[in-house]
Amino acid sequence: MKSIKNHLMFIFPLMAILLGVEFYLVFDRTTDSYEKKLKEGYSMLVVSKIPVSLEYLQSLNTQISSIQKIKRQEIVTQIAKGVSRINEKKILNALPHFYSVYLDEYLSMDALENLKKDLEADKNIQRVETFGNAYSSSYRLFSFIKLTLKIFIVFMAVVSLLLIIKQMEIWKYIHRQRMQVMEIFGAPMMLRSGILFKVAVVDALFATLLTSLFFLYLKFQWAANSGIEMMMKNKEELFKMTDIAVLIVVALLIVTLSVYYVVFTSRGEEE
Repeated sequence: MKSIKNHLMFIFPLMAILLGVEFYLVFDRTTDSYEKKLKEGYSMLVVSKIPVSLEYLQSLNTQISSIQKIKRQEIVTQIAKGVSRINEKKILNALPHFYSVYLDEYLSMDALENLKKDLEADKNIQRVETFGNAYSSSYRLFSFIKLTLKIFIVFMAVVSLLLIIKQMEIWKYIHRQRMQVMEIFGAPMMLRSGILFKVAVVDALFATLLTSLFFLYLKFQWAANSGIEMMMKNKEELFKMTDIAVLIVVALLIVTLSVYYVVFTSRGEEE
């Protein structure tokens, strides 16, 4: 029973780190999809004195992906009701040219402001409207959520890593007699610590398996029946088979660093 408890004291902190890593991978994939939708749904309004092409605007800033010309006739029809066709034509000729400009990625506020300055610096551009208030609100909320998640994952990882190292020290104490016998026969430090690697690697693989099963459940059971539209649409992003390789690498890296830390710090104490 005590042995099971010792293993669980190692597996649970390691699972906390792996869950944090996987949540970050899932969040990164889903936010990429969300950013893509935000990018596709956002456009700037550019008013120019002359007709301009996509290549012309891209020469001013390469982050412009496409443009769509707004038909001036529709604008004139709205503002010139009851006006004669001659006057309507004069209004049409007097109007500047309007374009909806789309971006190649979801830009930060600074990048968006720089894009606006690049366009306004051109003598043929009369005005650039970025609809900054709406864009700023979405971008700041989005950035805050990403930053909060990163801070939480880092904090959880640090606490969990300390618990893993403490459990590794307990295992070293449990197996100290075997390690002392190996030391008497001249075994090097890392060979004597092989038992720690063996136990830790087995538990690391077990923690990876439990973490993978948890996210597979979220993907195939919870997300499908959650009723949350975002989860149902992005179900495939919740877990991918390549994530297993990432989790195994992370788990083995943590195990290796923990064992090395415990071995070399204790060696300094022994000397």
